[in-house]
Amino acid sequence: MGDIFRQLGHLFLQAIPTVIFVFVLFVVLDRLFFRPLIAVLKKRADATLGALARAREQATAAESKTKEYEERFQAARQDVYRQREAERRVSLAEREAALQKARQQTEVMVQEAQARLAKEVAGVRAELESACRPLAEMISQSLVGPESTTGGGGGARL
Repeated sequence: MGDIFRQLGHLFLQAIPTVIFVFVLFVVLDRLFFRPLIAVLKKRADATLGALARAREQATAAESKTKEYEERFQAARQDVYRQREAERRVSLAEREAALQKARQQTEVMVQEAQARLAKEVAGVRAELESACRPLAEMISQSLVGPESTTGGGGGARL
């Protein structure tokens, strides 16, 4: 058994340089390769996460600006509708006033025309009556005779 321990001890002695070499290799690789690589990967992850966070913030800002734009656009549209409605009401009021004025003028013209027509009718009636009297006298003279129409005799002859 002692021979086995002696061989194990000799094996450990031969393994010490390999262990030291592996340890030195681990330290060198850690300092020269793994730490810079881990730092780069960490920076990359931070940059990626930071870019994602900035993209989310920008998306949120864009959404809020879009919402604000839509609200302003809607308000401007409502304002335009109100202005159009006000202009339409003014236009309707002006139109109604013009129609009312035209109705009044037409009413005055109709009344004037009716008055002229009534005068003309009265003038034509007077003219017709004045023209009809001599005609009626002529007709009655031709039918009855001259003495009854002058008012001189006592009655009418039949």
